[in-house]
Amino acid sequence: MKAIIPRKIEEYCLRHTSPRGKLLQELEKYTRRNCTDARMLIGPHEGTLLAMLVRLSDARRVLEIGTFTGYSALCLAGALPKNGRLLTCEIKPEHAVIAQSFFDRSRHGCKIKIHLGPALETLAGLPRATKFDFVFLDADKENYVNYYEAVLPRLRAGGLIVADNVLWSGRVLAPKKQTDRAVVRFNRHARRDARVECVMLPVRDGVSLIRKR
Repeated sequence: MKAIIPRKIEEYCLRHTSPRGKLLQELEKYTRRNCTDARMLIGPHEGTLLAMLVRLSDARRVLEIGTFTGYSALCLAGALPKNGRLLTCEIKPEHAVIAQSFFDRSRHGCKIKIHLGPALETLAGLPRATKFDFVFLDADKENYVNYYEAVLPRLRAGGLIVADNVLWSGRVLAPKKQTDRAVVRFNRHARRDARVECVMLPVRDGVSLIRKR
């Protein structure tokens, strides 16, 4: 991920954001040291934003598409009440193993359940009555529109979808590759959808907040 916010500005924002716990700090360090795709880590600034959005929306049932090593799931789960539940979808077993090892060490880990496999298949296999208050979308960009359409019917009225990487290192301004065009297509799709209202924020690699009407 290419930085689109000046580093000193991002560092200043982080210094003026509530700090995350020691376990999250350890997970961040572990991921950066041991995972070749550590750039996918959302980091403490966006993690704190996610936690605040969960609290502000009074969410109880959260869906995450794209677990990676579990950083965002722990941020989300930490903001849920004791009876809150988080279903997180991950396609790579090696990522799920790392995530679960940290969930097992967290007092919020009991709220989290990992579903291993393609997220669209996981969603299709859920009971029809399964609904969510909050969805965090951070997986393969080519399927963003498909994920969006799969989760929107399961999102309660007033519920929130948070989509990550919507600026895609700035490549949305001049898309060349298939993934670039997929992000542009998703952004356009959400903006034109009368079922929702949305706002795009220049946080890290771009975050869109999409509220179901």
